[in-house]
Amino acid sequence: MNPLHDRYKAVRKHTLMLSEPLSDEDCGAQSMPDASPIKWHLAHTTWFFETFILERMEQGFAPFHPAFRILFNSYYNGIGEKHPRAQRGLLTRPSMAEVRAYRANVDARMARLLAGVPDAELAALVTLGMQHEQQHQELMLTDVKHLLAQSLLRPAYLDVPLAPAAAAAPLEWLALEGGLTGIGHRGDGFCFDNELPRHKQYVAPFALASRLVTNGEYLAFINAGGYANAALWLAEGWDWVRVQNLRAPIYWYQDEKGTWQEFTLHGGQPLDLNRPVTHISLYEADAYAHWAGARLPTEAEWEYAAIHAQAAIETGSLHPAGAGDAAGLRQMFGHCWQWTSSSYSPYPGFAAAEGALGEYNGKFMLNQYVLRGSSSATPEGHARASYRNFFPASARWQFTGIRLAR
Repeated sequence: MNPLHDRYKAVRKHTLMLSEPLSDEDCGAQSMPDASPIKWHLAHTTWFFETFILERMEQGFAPFHPAFRILFNSYYNGIGEKHPRAQRGLLTRPSMAEVRAYRANVDARMARLLAGVPDAELAALVTLGMQHEQQHQELMLTDVKHLLAQSLLRPAYLDVPLAPAAAAAPLEWLALEGGLTGIGHRGDGFCFDNELPRHKQYVAPFALASRLVTNGEYLAFINAGGYANAALWLAEGWDWVRVQNLRAPIYWYQDEKGTWQEFTLHGGQPLDLNRPVTHISLYEADAYAHWAGARLPTEAEWEYAAIHAQAAIETGSLHPAGAGDAAGLRQMFGHCWQWTSSSYSPYPGFAAAEGALGEYNGKFMLNQYVLRGSSSATPEGHARASYRNFFPASARWQFTGIRLAR
């Protein structure tokens, strides 16, 4: 056994564990085109290893099932035809049992491939596959939450109590000096191609909120008529609010007494005013920022602050060179992906890799915004300061939240 295979097995085991609380019926349903059935996630992550590694490197390669090449291709045009994304919930066949057998088959073949010392190409492809699967582990939680929220039963995915959040610390404004700074992955460990190349960018002096916006603070925005005040919204966001007749975040609802509740992975819960507000679109985040007399940070500001906050912690100093008060930042990781005002675009000098794997990130650099940090659904060890998540401005089924800047 080698360490790479050990990590591979751990990642694959965790994916299956995430599906364990669900019935086969749960795993086959699709609640909207942007979400995928759990069964599809389980198969697609397996398809990735079969298509990009086994097909290329396995002696005497034969597919587990020829049709799976099309059924579980997500968006790789270089691979060939794809089953329509919005129709993934119609795939009653293969069954969950067959998908589990598919995973077991590919895992056994990968074990044989990894029995020796992997060369650099194999190690890089397996690492990419594991990182890809971790992305889908988070998507599994966001997608199943959206699915279960469609039921008036408000069923829980996790059958354990949800502990109340600690009292939110007072919000402070932390001044950062800025300057000419390096942005992008620093070269240690894995990164996705959209985090490269590392480059210099000037960051003007700015202030960043010490923590995320809470449910209680967002409720004050609602009670002040935030969803009815066109002056707070981007024009496209205002149209979006009116067309959908929105007045609260996606998973908030009021009970028969008018008390606000929130649907969570633990089922319906009383709205916890101290918990960071989540599942917020860019439109909502930007409107709240305007109402609060602030703005959203740029992605360069966020990365600058995150890196210098970590440096301050590591040196034991509140004021390492250029850091200002960055060490006072809280909730940068592990709570919510944080919207920035930055459009998702290539870094200077970015070049997508050749072949189908080059489609991973580059072709989506249009009409999306960057989010930074990580969420409560992000797998352990998957986050880093240079990570660039991205979604359209209207997306709110992800664990997205708000950090203010000015």
